[in-house]
Amino acid sequence: MKRTVLVLFSVAAVVGLLYAATLAQAGSECEACVEFGGRSACRTVVAAKREDAQQQAIENACALLTSGVTEVLACQRSEPASLRCRSH
Repeated sequence: MKRTVLVLFSVAAVVGLLYAATLAQAGSECEACVEFGGRSACRTVVAAKREDAQQQAIENACALLTSGVTEVLACQRSEPASLRCRSH
């Protein structure tokens, strides 16, 4: 019985530390909505830096709307329809 409680406590402690470490690295959350080729997509990304979160959100949204390198590059260079960011 004591062994089971100790194992459960240890597992809970490890999960708590992993959760805390994940939140510590999450500095900004950005949602980018992109319109390309008559379609639109929105994606949300959490990253340590705001600039990284913005770029990754745009890239993820463009990945859903494009096919081929030329379209991907054109989409990523276009201005997003909306971009919202917040700090954690």
